[in-house]
Amino acid sequence: MSAATKMALIIVVGLMVLFIGIIFLYGLWLYNDIIKSDENCKAAWSQVLNQYQRRSDLIPNLVDTVKAYAAHERETFTLVTEARSKVNNFKIDESLLTDPQKLQQFQKVQGELSGALARLMVVVEKYPDLKANTNFLALQSQLEGTENRIAVERMRFIEMVNTYNKTVRTIPGSFFGFPTKPNFTAEEGTEKAPKNLFK
Repeated sequence: MSAATKMALIIVVGLMVLFIGIIFLYGLWLYNDIIKSDENCKAAWSQVLNQYQRRSDLIPNLVDTVKAYAAHERETFTLVTEARSKVNNFKIDESLLTDPQKLQQFQKVQGELSGALARLMVVVEKYPDLKANTNFLALQSQLEGTENRIAVERMRFIEMVNTYNKTVRTIPGSFFGFPTKPNFTAEEGTEKAPKNLFK
């Protein structure tokens, strides 16, 4: 074997080792990127739960304030209390981020609570003195702010899950076998304007 052939063989082997090394480092980087994306999804989900908990914590004070003015609206108070109880009793664990049906159930109980709160706000409209009460106004403002925070945190979660899912479903990320994550979806019927929620 001539010196030129040996040199060409060394160069070819060197380039192959370099190519394999680059592929290995890229795979390592991609794997770590998927793990970081997964952790970002978990952090975003924690923020969603944090805002839902904030809303749940505000509800008893809001109901008590309205009760003082509208004691005969028992059906509405019961509806809010039962919806809040369902939310608080819903088992939240890591499977919520991997099980689309469980996430849908979670969305459903949160939607029921939102509907009950909307109904409570309709009751409030009947009582001008209540609408002028500073304690009620402060609670209402906090609740509105919390609803906005929930929307923002859900949007962030949706974006994080979208990024994660795109990474694990496309090549080469799909080679690692990570499962996709379920995401929030619009509830059935929300595309239509409600006719009369409070019959």
